[in-house]
Amino acid sequence: MKEVIVIAHRGASGERPEHTLESYRVAIEQGADYIEPDLVMTRDGVLIARHENEIGGTTDVADHPRFADRRRTQVIDGETMTGWFTEDFTLAEIKTLRARERLPDLRPRNTSFDGRLEVPTFEEILDLADAENRRRGDGGARLGVYPETKHPAHFRALGLALEPPLLAALERHRCGAGGARVFIQSFDPVNLRMLRGMTKLPLVQLLEHEFGDLREVARRADAIGIAKALATADAVRAAHAAGLAVHVWTFRAENEFLPPDLRVGAGAGDHGRLEEEIERYLHDGIDGFFTDFPSIGVRARDQARR
Repeated sequence: MKEVIVIAHRGASGERPEHTLESYRVAIEQGADYIEPDLVMTRDGVLIARHENEIGGTTDVADHPRFADRRRTQVIDGETMTGWFTEDFTLAEIKTLRARERLPDLRPRNTSFDGRLEVPTFEEILDLADAENRRRGDGGARLGVYPETKHPAHFRALGLALEPPLLAALERHRCGAGGARVFIQSFDPVNLRMLRGMTKLPLVQLLEHEFGDLREVARRADAIGIAKALATADAVRAAHAAGLAVHVWTFRAENEFLPPDLRVGAGAGDHGRLEEEIERYLHDGIDGFFTDFPSIGVRARDQARR
């Protein structure tokens, strides 16, 4: 069987608050091939890991009275958002905050870590990957990193372009050249075209609703990262015919995210048969997948190899 990569979606985010060093550490222990940070920027130009630049839902910023006046409303990529935004904070200020579980109703066990974990920089995540790869030595498979640029056009308009510091950090850590393996992903085709002219590292076009012209996508990307709803066997074959690898997102164990026939128990947060769901997609020939539960993903992938 060909290599199928397991991508730890925001770390082991089903078991620890997402985008924390603890979440990435657990993902590494569970055997993930890649750890996946979403990257946004601080006011002083430092890349940090958050799913969005709005941090009211994933940190305790609302509990800090001195930051109350930073709550505001703005339009980002056509969507009106209200909250606290990373571009209004220095790194030193971000480091006074603590992460919170984004889905407390579905993942109440993760809330025990609320208030204990920092928001990591991209540099700290790369240091973690480097340490793991040193531990593995020259003969071990390289742990990879799979960063996503979040709202690149928005940050570029603010004079905080994501691309140069992202590539500088990857080069500094020799990613793709003896250090960690790497894919760079984005929903923004303009961002990918820019990156295509700046680096030879593999790029991933994220797609949620439709494919468009896959031949055109292949001019700016080496792979597509697609929502589960798009990942049919025919679609996988079409992508492969265009020279694109196929990585599917996102596999989660809670009933809320599983098809009805794989749910177990009555609660939305109860865990169903995620391994079986992953096996269905592996059967269709995908090249990798994102999961909040890397241990289950690794087990399903390894079972399919036998």
